[in-house]
Amino acid sequence: MSLRPFAAPAAMAALAMALAGCAQAPAARPAPDPRALSTPGCPADARDLPPQALYGQWQAHIEGRPGVAVVRLHKHPDYNGVQGSVARSGQREAMLAGDIDSDGALSLDESQDGHAISANWSVRLRVGSCGKIFDGSWRDAADDSVHTAVLQKQ
Repeated sequence: MSLRPFAAPAAMAALAMALAGCAQAPAARPAPDPRALSTPGCPADARDLPPQALYGQWQAHIEGRPGVAVVRLHKHPDYNGVQGSVARSGQREAMLAGDIDSDGALSLDESQDGHAISANWSVRLRVGSCGKIFDGSWRDAADDSVHTAVLQKQ
């Protein structure tokens, strides 16, 4: 009995297995670096902004909250951060203080009375906005609800 008739099917099976290994789904690509997507001359990360870029007046849109809030930020007197206020229609003005955290988010604590934190902001620089728009979340400390938030420089 010869083994020759079995050699061809075995070789074909080995070839098919080798080719199947080559036909795998493409590997997942890593997320692009936001700096590569940035508009030339514009910072892609808030850590690249000078602190003064945060100073001034901003409009705040918070999902599920009526109207537009006005946020005013200026240099914090005690550390390399910002402080200011947020004014909403029909409400008492609240105080803000915060900075750019180690992950590149603008983190702000909001207080209605100057002592207890009533809300937290965590917003990131929108790539391509040249430091003019931050997107993220606003967390209400009263009920721990989280809402989408957008800050836009005026």
